[in-house]
Parts: sequence; C-alpha cells; structure tokens
Amino acid sequence: MKESRDKSDRLSKSSSVSSLPLILDIDDFKGEFSFDALFGNLVNELLPSFQEEETDSSEGHSNLSGNDSLQNGHMRVPSDAAKFAQGLSDPLFPEVDKILSLFKDSCKELVDLQKQIDGRLYNLKKEVSVQDSKHRKTLVELEKGVDGLFGSFARLDSRISSVGQTAAKIGDHLQSADAQRETASQTIELIKYLMEFNSSPGDLMELSPLFSDDSRVAEAAKIAQKLRAFAEEDIGRQGISVPSGNATASRGLEVAVANLQDYCNELENRLLSRFDAASQRRELSTMAECAKILSQFNRGSSAMQHYVATRPMFIDVEVMNADTRLVLGDEGSQASPSNVARGLSSLYKEITDTVRKEAATIMAVFPSPNEVMSILVQRVLEQRVTALLDKLLVKPSLVNLPPMEEGGLLLYLRMLAVAYEKTQELARDLRAVGCGDLDIEGLTESLFSSHKDGYPEHEQASLKQLYQAKMAELRAENQQIPESGGTIGRSKSAAVASSHQQISVTVVTEFVRWNEEAIARCTLFSSQPATLAANVKAVFTSLLDQVSQYITEGLERARDGLTEAAALRERFVLGTSVSRRVAAAAASAAEAAAAAGESSFRSFMVAVQRCGSSVAIVQQYFSNSISRLLLPVDGAHAASCEEMATAMSSAEGAAYKGLQQCIETVMAEVERLLSAEQKVTDYRSPEDGFAPDHRPTNACTRVVAYLSRVLESAFTALEGLNKQAFLTELGSRLHKGLLNHWQKFTFNPSGGLRLKRDITEYGEFVRSFNAPSVDEKFELLGIMANVFIVAPESLSTLFEGTPSIRKDAQRFIELRDDYKSAKLAARLSSLWTSSS
Repeated sequence: MKESRDKSDRLSKSSSVSSLPLILDIDDFKGEFSFDALFGNLVNELLPSFQEEETDSSEGHSNLSGNDSLQNGHMRVPSDAAKFAQGLSDPLFPEVDKILSLFKDSCKELVDLQKQIDGRLYNLKKEVSVQDSKHRKTLVELEKGVDGLFGSFARLDSRISSVGQTAAKIGDHLQSADAQRETASQTIELIKYLMEFNSSPGDLMELSPLFSDDSRVAEAAKIAQKLRAFAEEDIGRQGISVPSGNATASRGLEVAVANLQDYCNELENRLLSRFDAASQRRELSTMAECAKILSQFNRGSSAMQHYVATRPMFIDVEVMNADTRLVLGDEGSQASPSNVARGLSSLYKEITDTVRKEAATIMAVFPSPNEVMSILVQRVLEQRVTALLDKLLVKPSLVNLPPMEEGGLLLYLRMLAVAYEKTQELARDLRAVGCGDLDIEGLTESLFSSHKDGYPEHEQASLKQLYQAKMAELRAENQQIPESGGTIGRSKSAAVASSHQQISVTVVTEFVRWNEEAIARCTLFSSQPATLAANVKAVFTSLLDQVSQYITEGLERARDGLTEAAALRERFVLGTSVSRRVAAAAASAAEAAAAAGESSFRSFMVAVQRCGSSVAIVQQYFSNSISRLLLPVDGAHAASCEEMATAMSSAEGAAYKGLQQCIETVMAEVERLLSAEQKVTDYRSPEDGFAPDHRPTNACTRVVAYLSRVLESAFTALEGLNKQAFLTELGSRLHKGLLNHWQKFTFNPSGGLRLKRDITEYGEFVRSFNAPSVDEKFELLGIMANVFIVAPESLSTLFEGTPSIRKDAQRFIELRDDYKSAKLAARLSSLWTSSS
C-alpha cells in the first residue's frame, strides 16, 4: 500500500512538471516486458517528430485525449503545436541534452530498483533456508515414524501368518476328523449290512429295505459292491476258499460272500431286465441310469456285452440270409467279381449306417461309450462280416484246381481281392464312426490271414492255369484248319501249318495283362516293402517263364519249317546219270522245296520279329510297373533283371540256331540257282567277232532277285546288332559260295568282262547290308576278275597294291583258258618268287 501511494505521488508530480525525470516502477518489468515499448515511452515527450508521426498514423481511429496512455502505465504531458513548429527551425536534435539527462535519471532509478530487488531476494533466500531446515527436520521425524510403522506391520504379518497356519492345521484336523467320523459311520452301516448278509446261507429275505427298494437300486448296488470287496479281501487274507452252496455262519464271512454274490447276480439280472424293457421303449434316460448302475458290476461288461448281443443284426437269421443274397445273388447262380463288389459296397454301407445309429444310442446311454463301440465293431467284423466271407471265399486246393469253365483259380483270386478291398474300406468307415481302442486294421487283416497264407503260390498257379488254357485254345484253333491234300504238297502244307502257329504279340500282351492284374493284387495284399518285393518277384518270374516258353516254342516251330525244307532239298538231290524225265521231275520238286524254304525263311523272320516285339513289351512292363516295387528292397531289382536275362536266353538260343538255318536255306537256294542257271558259255563266249555282252549273266540276275525278295523280310524283322551280324555272316557265306562256284568254269577275256559285271551286280546288292567287311571282300573280287582280262605279261602289275589276295588270285589265274598255252604256271612261279 505504501508503494502504491508513492507511485501515485510520483505520477502526479511528473504530470504537473514535464521537466521532472521519469519515474520507473518494478511492476513495469513484470509480465510480458518489451524494451522497445519502454524506450518509446521514455522519449515520446522529447521527440516531437516521433510524436507527430504517431499522431498521423492514428487518424481514422478513436479520438485521443490530451494525455496519452503509456504502455507501461505512466502518463506523459503532450507538447504543444507552437513548440513543435518552432522545433522545425532548430537543430536536428535539440533535445539531446534532455534525453541524456533522462537516461541518466533512468539508470539511477534502475540501480535503485536493482538494490530493492536484491534486498527482497536476500530476505526470501533467508526465509526459504529457515523453512527448508524446518522441512528437513520434519522429514527425519517422519522417516523414523515410518520405520516404526513398517516394523509393526512386519510383526503383524508374521502373527497373521502364524495364526493362518494354525487355522489351516486346525481345519485339516477337523476335515480329517470329519472324514474319519463319516468313514466310521459308513463302516458301521456296512458292518450292519454285512451282518445281515452273513446271517444264513441263501437267505435274502431278512435284508434291509435298501436292498429291495427299486428307487434306491444305485445305492444298493454301490453298497453291495463295497461289502463284497471287503468280505473277499478278508477271506483272501485268511486264505479261505468260498465253497459254493454249503457255506455256514460259523466260518467267518464266507456266507456273506456267497449271499452277496447271489444278491449281485440277482440285482444285475434285474437291472438288465429293466435295461431291456427301456431299450424296447427307446427310453434313453432309463437305459442310461441302468447302464450307470451296471457299470459298478465288472465295469459294466455284462451290460455292454448284453446290449451288443441283443442287436437285431446279430440274432436275426433273416439278416444273415439277406446279406448272402445281396452279395452272392440267388442260390445256384454264378457270382461275378463286379456283382460281388457292388453287393459288398451296398451291404457295407448298410452296416456302417446301422453302426452309426447305434453309436448315437451308445453315446447317450453308456458311461464308457468307447468300450461299447469297440465291442460292437468287433462283433460286426467277427460275426456278420466273417459269416459272409466264409460263404464268399472258399480257398481252393493247389492239387485240384477249379476248372476254367467255372472261372478257375483266377475267379477265387478276384473275389478275394474284391472282398479284401471292400472290407478295408468298411474298416476305415467304421474307424471314422468310432471303435474305441479296437485295433480294427489288425482285426480286418486277421479275417483274411488264412487266405493270405501261401498267396503267391496261388497267383503262380493261376497264371500257369491261364497259360495252359490259352495254349490249349491256340492248339484247338490250329486243329480246326482243314488238312491239306490232293495237289498241295507236303512242304506247302507244312508252311501253311507253320503260318497258323506263329508267335502272336497279342498273346504276349495278354500274358502281361494277366501278370499286371496279379501284381495289382500283390500290392493290395502286401503292406510291407520286403513282402511286396518277394511276391512281385515271384509273380513276375511266372511271366518270364510263360513268355520264354511261348516264344521259344514259337521259334522252334518256325525252325521246324526250315528243317523240313532242308529235308526236302536233300531228298531231291540227284546224281549225274539220270534220264531227262527224272531230271525234270526232280527240278520241279526242287522248285517246290525252294518255295517251301523261302516260305519257312519268311515265317521264321516273322517269328523273330514278333519275338523281339514280345521281349520289348516285357522289358517296358518291367521298367514301368515292376521296377518301382522292387527298388526299395536291396538286390531285388538286380535279381529280377538277371532272371529276365536268363529266361530270355533260351529264346535267344533258338533264334540264333534258326538264323543259322536261314543262312543255310538261302545259300542252298543260291547254289541251286547258280548250278541250274549258270552256263559254261557265260564266261567263255566264242570268239565270233560280236561285241561282248555287258549284261550280268542270267544266274546272277536270278540270284540277286531271289536274295532281294527273300531278304526283304530279314531287313524288316531284324534290328541293330542282330541284323548286322546276320547280314555280315550271310555276305561272307555268299562270297565264299561264289568263289567255289566260279572254280567250276574257265574264262576268256570276254568271259572275264562278264564275270566282272556279275561281281559288280553282287557288290551293289550286298552294299545294302551295311557291312564294311563284306563290301571289302566283293571289291577284292572285282580286282581279281581283272586276271581274266589283261594280257599274261601284265598280270604282275595287278597285285602290287594288294598282295593279300595273291593266293586267291592264283586260283583265279589257273581258270584262264590260256593258262597252259601261255605257260602261266612258270611265269607266275618266277613272279611270286621275285616279289617275295
């Protein structure tokens, strides 16, 4: 208040006298202080120009009073207009001295204000220090009080914990005492009941109402089980056996045990009767109540067994007969695998639906539904399914196989596969419905254990039976061909018969199809890789044996045609001294024998081709289907490959012998054609002045035509190395045969040219063999043919580059018609001596 009065006094003084210094106040520096505003307020009175500018800038606003309100709270006396007008002619800053004086006064006031503030700050610091000291003292006292409080709380917590433990012990003792009291009370009751049961043997009439009250059956059953367990335990400790029917009261608890057993049996039968009655009425709540009580008797096994045994599908004979009719059809009819598959699917679906409905009832009734489902599913498989399988599958004896007219062993195997597959599907469906802890997969396997024993032997026997039936069918078809007679010769008849007994790729494909079906059954019946591999190997070996036997016999039959053709050729070989008529007949017969040989050759080549195709089918089947089943087992794949090679070796041997016979057949006909068609004058034409004939001889033309015709089937039938080896051998034999043939003739120069033309014709033909060694031999023949063309004195120059053919060339030179006249023997002797 004093400061306010001093401030107002100073304001009044400054307003009355404009020359007095500016009075500053501490409040001017509070809040949002602006130095520019303070400075402006100080110099506004002393700077007219500044004041004028302020006045001009304030036009248009509210009218100002004579006194301005300063931003810092001080009032200033405005200058008059005359003084402002006079200032315009004065120096630029006439108020400098006043401003300096004003600034000095302001500085003094500021210093005074600073001293005032410093004094106040000192007093405040001193007061704060005093208050801080008091506060610290108070905090120390509070900390001591808190520590004491924490100690009290700790003691209180310890006490509470101790009291709690004591209370818990007291509670435990009280609970134990109450339990002992309850047990003692129950024991007294049990002893009382036990004495009732131990009164006299077989007397159940004097029992407490508890044991005859139908509304308290559950309690009675529980108590009876406790009494029975106690009595049996006591007798067991004493080592006394309970006699049946003659127990007396003087022998401890034996009477009680016997009476309790009778009572439990009677109670259990009563509950089962009530359970049956409720089941007939579909009263699930009553059934559940009875089942719960019966669970105290042998864990409810009697109730479970009784419920399952009373299901209609196990006691209704008509159900069994309907199953048989659905799967096997009417009595006396032949069931087919497809019909059986459809019947089993329908029957098993019906069984699954029935079990699913029973499962709903079981879940609602029994305390342990999984155990009941296990018993139900086991009964379904062991009774209903087994009864059907026993009628469907009758395992045949391998000694006396069922005839093919009745389906043979294959029908049984197909039925077995269908039944096994469908029963496995049933097991999976029943597993999905629920079967408790039952090992349904193992149980299903056990249904077929007798059929799976020796299963591979049955597959092998079936394949053998199918093979024998097929061979009998093929023989019957061949026998239906009418026998040839009259004008048809024996050789032609043999050729026709052979053609009807050719190897058939279709038959081999059928073998593979049988085997593929058998392998599928092996895969179905064999769950372990080792067992599967063993079964597959055994079944595949049967296929190898069948194919090997079939194609080997086919090749042998084709060889028989070649052998018979050879016999025909030998039969019509004539000597030199025969009549013309006999010779003509022999020539005609030889032509027929040649035709038979050519036909047999073609038949054998067809057999070889089909043999190769058959082997390729088996190899492809092995690669695509068999290998993946054998690879998981060490050594199984390699062993089967070895067996396949061994099985085909017999066919390879027959094919090799037959190809050798084919070469013999071809060469025999070549020799016959050369002998019949080659004339002496072909290579020793008379010197009649005519131009030499550059055409191949008729014998050469016939031989090449024959070879082209007969080898066409060989080019088609043989492949790869077999083809190369056959044609190389044939080419070598042809080369040798021609050499031997030409040794029978003598040659003049024109005949040499004719021979060279024949050699060229033969060489061009054998070039189609693609056999370099054969081509080389015929090229050397062309060189050697020059010995008939050149003059005797030029013979030495022919073999300068090819000394290897000197021996054969010498044999050719000896065939020159001038060999003796030109004394070529001596000349050649000196030539060979000088060159060696």
